Amino acid sequence: MANTRSAEKRNRQTQKRRARNQGVRTRVKSAVKKVRETLERGETAAAQTAFLAAAKVIDQASSKGVVHRNTASRKISRLAKAVAKTAPAK
Repeated sequence: MANTRSAEKRNRQTQKRRARNQGVRTRVKSAVKKVRETLERGETAAAQTAFLAAAKVIDQASSKGVVHRNTASRKISRLAKAVAKTAPAK
């Protein structure tokens, strides 16, 4: 339990941030999962659009500091590689 007013305020701020960050992380996981599922079904066009949406969500999470920028970059890179692998060769 917090003993001072400043510690109580810090706890309230932490709880708000935690709830907000949790929502952002959930959106990132859902977006990545959607790309993976479309790749498993073999829907290349849907995977492309899902990848673009996922990259945007991951970048937003990175810019807010919820996900480290290197982690975000790695996730986007791996998704792009997986999508490119299923795309027809030109």
